[in-house]
Amino acid sequence: MKQLLIIGIGAGDPEYLTVQAINAMNRADVFFLMDKGAAKDKLIQLRRDILQRYVSRSDYRIVAAESPERVREGDYTGQVRDLNQARQQVFERLIEDELQNGQCGAFLVWGDPSLYDSTLRILDAILRGGRVSFDYQVIPGITSVQALAARHRVPLNAIGQSVQITTGRRLAEGFPANAESVVVMLDAEDTYRQLDDPELEIYWGAYVGTPDEILRSGRLVEVGDDIQRTRQAAREANGWIMDTYLLRRAPKDA
Repeated sequence: MKQLLIIGIGAGDPEYLTVQAINAMNRADVFFLMDKGAAKDKLIQLRRDILQRYVSRSDYRIVAAESPERVREGDYTGQVRDLNQARQQVFERLIEDELQNGQCGAFLVWGDPSLYDSTLRILDAILRGGRVSFDYQVIPGITSVQALAARHRVPLNAIGQSVQITTGRRLAEGFPANAESVVVMLDAEDTYRQLDDPELEIYWGAYVGTPDEILRSGRLVEVGDDIQRTRQAAREANGWIMDTYLLRRAPKDA
């Protein structure tokens, strides 16, 4: 039986890796790296650096494959469904051709495999298809949400209150009713600029945990423009951006 390890490698800092993740990496014979193009070479290099730093065995192989791009036409759900189907074909080929029975392969997933990542959905779809057989284990990682809160030194939730994790597309529908704290991911449109509540605070971070890390915080009405300018400049300088932010209502005694 082929074995797969789906390893969360954290939000950017190689020291975010857990002991469990390091031990898992040292079990792998083959590491599958998905190449997302020259603009994101740093993400591939980070994975290679992590392997060089933490894997003590010298007989592992790295197999890189080009990651399909999302076709940005039609509705978003359909775009993601088509993307995952294309990625499923790539994953299935890698597992079938590059991994022998009895061997262990690994996918290194940015952050944690359970949060806004489709690797687990894709693997389940492959198993349902029945053409390739394998077993797999999931190793959790530190998410950008955890890293963001740590870098800003703030709790995610108010005392006795919940925290909601959503996307920029959902935030565009309005700040969630009865929510005190909202973490927003995958916001390509600076959706926070649509909110005019003077009581909202924002804790924003881009490339959290990496040498390119940028942090901003304050009342949204006061720092929103600066975040937007900073975000645009960072995107232009790096060719891509990965950011997350926490919105919360200011404490009553603030």
